[in-house]
Amino acid sequence: MRRADRLFQIVQLIRGRRLTTAAFLAHRLEVSERTVYRDVADLQSQGVPIEGEAGVGYRLGSGFDLPPLMFTQDEAAALVASARLAQSWVDAAMARDIESALGKILSVLPPAARVSAESLALYAPAYVLDAGTRDRLQTLREAVQSRHKLRMDYRDVAGAPSQRTVRPLGCFYWGKVWTFSAWCELRDDFRGFRIDRIDTIEVLPERFRDEPGKTLADMLRRLKADA
Repeated sequence: MRRADRLFQIVQLIRGRRLTTAAFLAHRLEVSERTVYRDVADLQSQGVPIEGEAGVGYRLGSGFDLPPLMFTQDEAAALVASARLAQSWVDAAMARDIESALGKILSVLPPAARVSAESLALYAPAYVLDAGTRDRLQTLREAVQSRHKLRMDYRDVAGAPSQRTVRPLGCFYWGKVWTFSAWCELRDDFRGFRIDRIDTIEVLPERFRDEPGKTLADMLRRLKADA
């Protein structure tokens, strides 16, 4: 890879993430971390507002942008494949947004790249999720974003019912089923729930704020430690 191309890729990678480490950049670009440090310093000296430092991580400051990117044929095909797969496993609202976004991307591709991407022979069956699961997934996803508490009627693996009030933290796809993780006020602890075992969901007017020990990051750290 030419150095000019590498510098361009560094900017793209940094601006696509909240915080990017030199180790991540070195792995993606197949160079040493020392090379990354030198390249980032050169970009900073040229006026690119990269904030951060070696050993901590980098992010791109506000007010900086690059011209619109043009996708290669392989990149366009990858986007089509990802969109087709995702549409089968997300809720209806997000599936429509995926279709709209993909249409916008394809509309600006060169004709050859567009034809190649649209003719990709990779498909996913439609409606692999039942309507109830799709609706619940959308409710949960939106509650995670809006930070509204939820009240739900849930059945465990043995079919025993319970009513929970939870702080929704995130939805997870496992290849066959969707689950969502939450802070459960009944158990006073993190809990995971299969979305297809939820009978009813009520979005409560009460919102929640992050509290130490009750966040998604806290849950993921615990899972990592347990593993």
